[in-house]
Amino acid sequence: MTVLSKLMARNFGLEPAGYEVLVERDLRVPMADGVVLLADRYRPVGLDPAPLVLARGPYGRRHIWGMLFGRLLAERGFQAVVQSCRGTYGSGGVFDPFGSERADGLSTVEWLRAQPWYPGSFATAGPSYLGFTQWAIAAELGPEHAAMAVQVTTSALRDMIYAGGSLSWRTMLGWMHDERLARRRGPAWLNRIGSARRLRRALDTIPISGADAVSSGHTVEYFQQWLRHNGPDDPYWRDRVFHDTVAAVRTPISSVGGWSDFMLPWQLRDYAAQRAAGQCPQLTIGNWQHADEGSVRGWMADLLPFLGHHLRGDPAPRTQPVRVYVTGAEQWRDLPDWPPAHTTQRWYLQPDRALSTGTPAPAEPDRHRYDPTDATPSLGGPADGVKVTRLDNAELERRPDVLVYTSEPLATALEVIGVPVVELFVSSDRPHLDVFARLCDVDSAGVSTNVSDALLRLTATNAPIGPDGVRRVRFELWPLGHRFAAGHRVRLQVSGGAFPRYPRNPGTGAPLSDPGTDRVAVERSIHHGPDQPSAVLLPVVDGIDPQATG
Repeated sequence: MTVLSKLMARNFGLEPAGYEVLVERDLRVPMADGVVLLADRYRPVGLDPAPLVLARGPYGRRHIWGMLFGRLLAERGFQAVVQSCRGTYGSGGVFDPFGSERADGLSTVEWLRAQPWYPGSFATAGPSYLGFTQWAIAAELGPEHAAMAVQVTTSALRDMIYAGGSLSWRTMLGWMHDERLARRRGPAWLNRIGSARRLRRALDTIPISGADAVSSGHTVEYFQQWLRHNGPDDPYWRDRVFHDTVAAVRTPISSVGGWSDFMLPWQLRDYAAQRAAGQCPQLTIGNWQHADEGSVRGWMADLLPFLGHHLRGDPAPRTQPVRVYVTGAEQWRDLPDWPPAHTTQRWYLQPDRALSTGTPAPAEPDRHRYDPTDATPSLGGPADGVKVTRLDNAELERRPDVLVYTSEPLATALEVIGVPVVELFVSSDRPHLDVFARLCDVDSAGVSTNVSDALLRLTATNAPIGPDGVRRVRFELWPLGHRFAAGHRVRLQVSGGAFPRYPRNPGTGAPLSDPGTDRVAVERSIHHGPDQPSAVLLPVVDGIDPQATG
């Protein structure tokens, strides 16, 4: 064991290491088009052939990635191959995100099969992009693909990029910024000088099509492609999206996500596709962000027992397939499925900015103005680079462009596990607008903390304008597992955006590919009453026996 692996194993609560490890560096793996990718192989000394695990990603083969999916696995009796994707960290070709992962992944599997140390089957593992590379090939591997451990990822990254029909601006620009920064030559500390300032300037760039040059000093072709090819049926994404293949995957799957992870809705869509196909994947959702310390700890706590069960025949790691952490209760729940059985409660917008389950009373619409030159800011929420995702919303709720609807104190606790939905009746003086909705828990001291939210960019398809000029808007908020305590209040915020988590809506209808510099304010009204019953729909769970497991 190395000192670092010993420290990390202790931090993650892993079982003691059982093997010394040998590492073979820079193995040359030929692709179908002749490009050569590089991989490192970690193998446990004295165990041959050991069960095999493959991890493919664009973030390097050494340091944290080699430790998590190489050395820590090999010390516990698995051999691991960690490969750098095309165009990254010495691998040949040009890095074109998502575009070559199916072909390169299948070529890598062919290479594995030809090695003398190939044991006849293998597992795949890894988070985020390393999870996407698994989905890119999973439907074509057959029974030798013995296990698949995916964390904070989805088979269709396109849908996460264009969240709500807008753009996951802070997440994707931040990812591009960090990806380019990590591959610069020279000391990492030197490259990071001024990095945060450049990213802030890039996020604020108008038009957004120039943000790549501000961030990195030059045009980034794949970023420009994302802006140009933003339609759901654009041919650009045909070989970069794999959700249609999820139902065909028969490999045992473990999926680990976090309530504050920016990929969670689409990760759960993959889970639902597997369940609809008759499969029973394992699912864990913790109170984590995309790759914070708690999230990584959750990956590793799940990964080794799961691999041991499917590659070595170790005992099954759990009795229930689904395990979620319920915030507010601060307890884990073991469940037979996601989402659990629930009752949908409608909480209606009422006069005087109230919120209740009672029949909505007649009322005048509530008006507010969205001005892209003073865009409603994002505060917390599941986006890359956000240090604290759930926090006091007082600053946001004081703004005149944020409408706030609040219930009376709850007589009994309300446990919500699933996907909340908002239904709003909206009119505006211009047709081009976004709607951002946020569910908050207001404690007995009046502190309002966000627990779930989302944005929708309105179009003639998802929210047509009715004869009276009013649009019925319906969309899902972020999945959650949260307990509103007795004495707390339920609150719904409604606004016109959350910048820079999402880009400003310029109000002009200009496309993402050519948004221009013009910006116009939009006057908006939220209607609520018996004929226009704007509401938030909560999946309320009763009768679950809480199991506190830390």
